[in-house]
Order: sequence, then C-alpha cells, then structure tokens
Amino acid sequence: MIILALVKAFSGWFGKKEFTASDKKSALFALIFTHIQLILGLGLYFISPLVSFEEGAIKSEVFRFYTIEHFSMMIIAIVLITLGFSLSKRAPESITKFKRVAVFYLIGLLIMLSSIPWPFRIPGAGWF
Repeated sequence: MIILALVKAFSGWFGKKEFTASDKKSALFALIFTHIQLILGLGLYFISPLVSFEEGAIKSEVFRFYTIEHFSMMIIAIVLITLGFSLSKRAPESITKFKRVAVFYLIGLLIMLSSIPWPFRIPGAGWF
C-alpha cells in the first residue's frame, strides 16, 4: 500500500497533476495499513520470546534488536507516515500535497525496510 501511495504521489508531483480523491484514498489506505501493522506489532511485542526486559538482555544482539531497535524505528516510521498524511491534508496546493506524501512516506518506508530483521543483518535472528 505504501508503494502504491508513493507511485501515485511521485507521478502526481512530477507530472504536476491535480490531487484527486483517488490520491487521497491511496495515501489513507497506506496510513490505515501501517496503523494496523502497529497494532499487530504491539501485540506481538509483548508476547514475543525475542523481546526481553531482563537485566543484561541488551548485551545480546538479537534481544537488543527486537526489544529496542526494531520497535523504535517502526514507531518513528509510522509517526512520519502519519505526519505526511496529516500535513498533506492541510496543504493548499496539489503539488505540495503530493510532495508531502512522497517525502514522508518514502522516509517512513526506508526506515521500515532498514528495521526489518533481514537474515543477513542479525546473526541468529533469521526468519522463523
């Protein structure tokens, strides 16, 4: 959904198009999708065996990643996406709306992609 919203935002921005209801809906659905992911992720955060609040758990690369790094970066990404949608709603011009969605959603997506536990990133924390 984020990629679809980004494609529409960049094509509207560089194509100097009018911001339509379809553009707003694609950005909104991407926003809703990320918030659903947040709710699911928070549920998993508190039941995951890879999240530990015990003393010394931060010394483990895997526990530190899941307990602090992944959680923090995903929250930051979702905040940026939410900000991008909110600021685009308030923008007076179509180009500004497209630009705000494009920039904030792209930064949010990049943060999300960098925070995924890719098998090459965290030794011993590959996909289960």
